[in-house]
Amino acid sequence: MLGFQLTPEQVEIQKTAREFALKEILPVAWHYDAVDDTPMPVLRKAWEKGIMNCDIPRQYGGKGYGLLENVLITEELAAACAGLATSIFDNSLGMEPLRLSANDELKQKYFPLIAKNFKLISFATSEPTLGSDVAGIRCLARRDGDDFILNGTKYWVTNGGIADYLSIFATADPEAKHDGICAFVVEKNWKGVSVGRRIPKLGQRGSNTVGIHFKDVRVPKENILAPPGEGFVLAMKTFGRTRPAIGAFAVGAARSAMEFAIDYAKRRKAFGTQIANFQAIQHKIADMYQKVETARLLVWKSAWEADQGMDPTISASVAKLYATEAALEVANEALQIFGGYGYTKMFPVEKILRDTRLFRIYEGTSEVQRTILSGFALNRHRPVMPPLEDLPIHLEKDAVNLEPGASAWRCRICGHVHYGDEPPEECPYCFFPKAAFKKA
Repeated sequence: MLGFQLTPEQVEIQKTAREFALKEILPVAWHYDAVDDTPMPVLRKAWEKGIMNCDIPRQYGGKGYGLLENVLITEELAAACAGLATSIFDNSLGMEPLRLSANDELKQKYFPLIAKNFKLISFATSEPTLGSDVAGIRCLARRDGDDFILNGTKYWVTNGGIADYLSIFATADPEAKHDGICAFVVEKNWKGVSVGRRIPKLGQRGSNTVGIHFKDVRVPKENILAPPGEGFVLAMKTFGRTRPAIGAFAVGAARSAMEFAIDYAKRRKAFGTQIANFQAIQHKIADMYQKVETARLLVWKSAWEADQGMDPTISASVAKLYATEAALEVANEALQIFGGYGYTKMFPVEKILRDTRLFRIYEGTSEVQRTILSGFALNRHRPVMPPLEDLPIHLEKDAVNLEPGASAWRCRICGHVHYGDEPPEECPYCFFPKAAFKKA
């Protein structure tokens, strides 16, 4: 039996996140966007409030929230500012490879540190010359006894400039592609770790984004998240559990864009009436509303699958693809409703539009999601309908008076159905020979 009602605990979690977003994030969002900086006091307050790191397992001192609770929190934070929500959520992304890793000793070391102290952990797969192509990683991890020596650069690292720890994906053999990928937990204060300048961005400017360079960085064996050959699978499993949260970012931002547009449409007058009374505006708002609602349901479904121990890869791609593209459409239409004022920085939607543009890029572009989904649909989806060549579509008048057990032959080229004990020598429509017919 399906159910979409949140538990009392989940409602309280949602309420807490919403109150935090309105009180702590919304008042400072435009300032930090303007100065292109990340407000550490806000991140610390999120940690103190318990809406950061809440997915750390209970045995390590965390709350043990599931992914559904995480996306509830994420939507509320992103509704106030997608950039700050990204930096708050980033600990969950950075910790996910550790949570999925088989290295229990590493979990016992870092999870309690992050749970009990205000510590940040980043996630890094991308590099200056690659993003979604994880198998093409060039950052090199060379074996040195039981340890590894890291050399190379990771790029687009959210919170990389302010994090204490880094979940790093590298390769032991670039030519081996998937089979060479490995992963480690690296402490940023280790010798040889350098942080680049903040990367100037179009949107999400309140979120810290940098490059991280490694020069002969020694990683002890106890900090191995995944040995060579197991890192790629770990990265993909991580994305399967974090892409629903990207969808939740999009839902939150789109929801705010819609709400601001509704408020403006009720106040703005043109041609002697509120613009909300015009059908063209009403239809825009209707489309916004259905996209927000649909996206949220897809996000919840993928999060629920993950919490049930199911493989959420396909549902996560669906949620990420739909929600992120829908959010951009909603924000764009919201700006259209605002007209010229929407294009100014005195109103909120231009920032939301800039922020939402990133959702279609990070953690797997929309193009990558379509590749994943088309691969599943073409190769793994189990159809209910029979193959076309086994489908007799009875259009001929002769089919009405068929004797029981009479034979029907379908042309596999044009679909014509012939009735009789034998197929015709030639199809009367496409002229293909008798061999083109299959008994239906």
